[in-house]
Amino acid sequence: MLRKIRLTFAIFFFVAITALFLDFTGSVHAWLGWTAKVQFLPALLAMNLAVVAVLLLLTLFAGRVYCSVICPLGVFQDIVAWLNSCRSKKKFYRFSYSSEVRWLRYGVFALFVLALIAGVGSFVALLAPYSSYGRIVANLFAPLYRWGNNVMAYFAERADSYAFYSIDVWLKSLPTFIIAIVSFVALVALAWRNGRTYCNTICPVGTVLGFLSRFSLFAPTIDTSKCVNCGLCARHCKASCINPEEHKIDYSRCVACMDCIDTCTHHALKFRLRRNKDKQNAPASDSSRRSFLSISALFAASAAVNAQKKKVDGGLAVIENKKIPQRVTPIVPAGAVSARHFARHCTACQLCVSVCPNDVLRPSTDLQKLMQPEMSYERGYCRPECKRCSEVCPAGAIHPITIEEKSSIRIGHAVWVKKNCIPVVDGVECGNCARHCPSGAILMVPSDANKPNSLKIPVVNTARCIGCGACENLCPARPFSAIYVEGNSVHGEM
Repeated sequence: MLRKIRLTFAIFFFVAITALFLDFTGSVHAWLGWTAKVQFLPALLAMNLAVVAVLLLLTLFAGRVYCSVICPLGVFQDIVAWLNSCRSKKKFYRFSYSSEVRWLRYGVFALFVLALIAGVGSFVALLAPYSSYGRIVANLFAPLYRWGNNVMAYFAERADSYAFYSIDVWLKSLPTFIIAIVSFVALVALAWRNGRTYCNTICPVGTVLGFLSRFSLFAPTIDTSKCVNCGLCARHCKASCINPEEHKIDYSRCVACMDCIDTCTHHALKFRLRRNKDKQNAPASDSSRRSFLSISALFAASAAVNAQKKKVDGGLAVIENKKIPQRVTPIVPAGAVSARHFARHCTACQLCVSVCPNDVLRPSTDLQKLMQPEMSYERGYCRPECKRCSEVCPAGAIHPITIEEKSSIRIGHAVWVKKNCIPVVDGVECGNCARHCPSGAILMVPSDANKPNSLKIPVVNTARCIGCGACENLCPARPFSAIYVEGNSVHGEM
């Protein structure tokens, strides 16, 4: 019964998180957005102390339930291991006990904490379990889902139905796509062969919760009077943490999946209140505990401180695609407060990138902020009435804002490039940037102050500019716009 309950909740969280990254309409987030905000690392970075406290208390009460129920990457590994078990009956009992690789486990965790303190967001994002799964879904599964949607839209359009609508599917970042593929292949390979290897050797969240689960109140325990040393429990243990010869369970690696209890034919395994001698089964020296506690303190402190089809102009002339301008300061979404705050809190899960309806957000290629989203306006601009990214961010990198606040936050300022401007280069009227500026920050003035009837050029009032990018996106100059947005390192208000 416990295993069935665990599986029910695990399937719910896995489907919910996957749906959040696949959904491009925003409807799923209204109901299931909370499932992303109860993930451990995003909640810790967002300083959502209530969620963190609940997860820690849950671990102290029943062990690493978070890893086997709430974490989507953990459930994904279980699915891969289960698929391998279904493939061949002979390989169903393939797991075996292996001792903890402590130096690797705590070594990776120490590097993770140091990267978190130093603000090396790319390394932090690489190891964060929720973010790793998010990147896999956003870069590998979401394009397939959206292509399927476009096929449905094709047939719906011919049936005079608007139940589906076509959307663009494009590669937002090649480095992030490659990292997603490598992560997917590595995780599948490890889970296919050895179950929960990644969780118990690499994952920093698994290391934190694993230490606490050594002292959990309830856990699977072995009744030595009933055990016949058949080893069936160990062969079903995806965490490889049951030593049947010594009747011991390494509770730091046990994820409370209940598989061992379900498969024990002699009823020697039960999930019950642990006695003192059961708690002594977990191998942990005093020195390792002291070192782990010191690293955990640093961890908590650092979290507190811290290709498109060609388009034509209506005739035969091909409209050349725009190129990304060289920005001195990258643009981060409204609600991020500042570039520094955004870099320290973002886990690069790609959830905001997945839900952006205007194709403005894309993963950065900068090595220090690799995979963290930044804004660019080649395919669209940040509409003042849209605040989707601030609604879905689970890590507090983008604070929730209202539409009124969105319209007044200055995330950047427009910069005019004279050599690209059509009135200057071609000698014809334009004014497209001024016509579409939602904040009225661009005025057209005579290019020659002594000749009021001369061709007009744009002048930017940076005090009114909010950096939405409408001017840059809608500028007809190609391949580089005659006006582009430079980011503000600290956001201000109009």
